[in-house]
Amino acid sequence: MDDSVRLKELAQFLRTRRARLSPEQAGLEESGRRRTPGLRRGEVAMLSGVSVDWYTWLEQARPIQVSTQVLDSISRALRLDADERKHLFLLALPQLPSELTTVEHGINETLQSFLDHQGTSPAFITDQRLIIKAWNKAANAVYGPFEEMTERERNTVWRSFHLPGVRQLLRENWEKHARHRLAQFRAGYGKFPGDPWWMEMIGELQRTSEEFREWWPQHDVLNGPEGKKINYHPEAGILQFNQLSFIVSDSPNYTVTINLPADEQTVSKMEQLLP
Repeated sequence: MDDSVRLKELAQFLRTRRARLSPEQAGLEESGRRRTPGLRRGEVAMLSGVSVDWYTWLEQARPIQVSTQVLDSISRALRLDADERKHLFLLALPQLPSELTTVEHGINETLQSFLDHQGTSPAFITDQRLIIKAWNKAANAVYGPFEEMTERERNTVWRSFHLPGVRQLLRENWEKHARHRLAQFRAGYGKFPGDPWWMEMIGELQRTSEEFREWWPQHDVLNGPEGKKINYHPEAGILQFNQLSFIVSDSPNYTVTINLPADEQTVSKMEQLLP
């Protein structure tokens, strides 16, 4: 891992979080007109209990030592949520947790059987790069055909920004979905900053998608499912799902996502779609 890339990513993340927070939101009194939005570096340093110089070095991507206690103070000062706090720790600490590894095992028969038993609920498994590695017939009927797609076309971020079928399936909900996927992708990148695969994918998305190019610098991070999903299927019409996801306990690099039909009409339509 290239430490300079990790530190640069950390510096950019801190600047975006600082810029979005007003003095009032941070519990400070407004002190006149500001040339730029958000808190000043000195205010973040004061709220975090560190020196202005030290915090400035952090935002300048200098290789300085940080502790978990200081990171906790910074996360509180910047009002970071749980996903953002995790992202901060992954970027700031030179030693990442041992479970964060790119080593993966294949999808075993038990996992595939679990997907197949979900019936009318589209279900699939993604790896840490958000590539769909396994799916059931229901997922294929709504989002596929996965067996005919390349690995890049099965990457949920690439799909969101480049496959016309995804935009047609989501319609007015596409932007919310795409931003959610990008934020998940950013959170994943925090585990492997500078990794060649991630750098190539990010570069390609920035070159080929205007929306990705605009939203990537915002440093939004998220983990977890999207919740309620409305799909406009070309054959079945409107399909409504409640989405849930979880990490496989004995394969922590894999995430299972299940879309549960939200009403009886969707169940009936899914039954008609399935062979």
